[in-house]
Amino acid sequence: MIIYGKQVFLYILEKYPSLVEEVYLAKEVDKKLFSKITGLGKPVVRLDTKKAQAMARGGNHQGMFLKISEIGFASFHDVKKGDFVVVLQGITDVGNIGAIIRSAYALGADAIIVSGVKTVPMEALVRTSSGAIFDMPVVLFHDTATLINELKQAGFTTYAATMDGEDVRNMTFPEKKALVMGSEGEGLPARIVQKCDRKIAIKMEREFDSLNVSVATAILCDRMR
Repeated sequence: MIIYGKQVFLYILEKYPSLVEEVYLAKEVDKKLFSKITGLGKPVVRLDTKKAQAMARGGNHQGMFLKISEIGFASFHDVKKGDFVVVLQGITDVGNIGAIIRSAYALGADAIIVSGVKTVPMEALVRTSSGAIFDMPVVLFHDTATLINELKQAGFTTYAATMDGEDVRNMTFPEKKALVMGSEGEGLPARIVQKCDRKIAIKMEREFDSLNVSVATAILCDRMR
């Protein structure tokens, strides 16, 4: 797996150096960083600008690439043992998913479950989460209705994020809880909302349609702790 970008590059070097198989550089780095890179004992390959752009497929690589061991999605069996999970129904934008992984991890959620989609590119999630995906279990679960049933059986109270839900500021929460978020454009399907135990909302102080899904998820995660 090839990942690129300065922030995730440095994060993996610092916290998960054992994952690194090769290092690719398309720019000069300072002596301290280069010493750390060579200290891994892995091949270091220099790239020209054209090759770097091709490897990043036009992305903002900042001259830093790593080839790392493949990682996979976590299993639902493992994450249902936690107390607070965030379900992302039908969200496909990897930038939003990565931002949610970062903020949910920082705010104490135990796992992310991406549902209602066939697949999500792991390389992109490593990059957009700035490496937080190595710390936060992420599950891929195809059918959201089945997932909610499974969560309830595991003792979770499920909360659907909707525009007409209860004000999160006025609610109290059990130890085991699952926050279910929908996509920005469509929100949650009615059948999914109906399956959840309660509806939850962020009440706006000023009139505005909605918040970005990653921002809304971060606010709800903070207030549900």
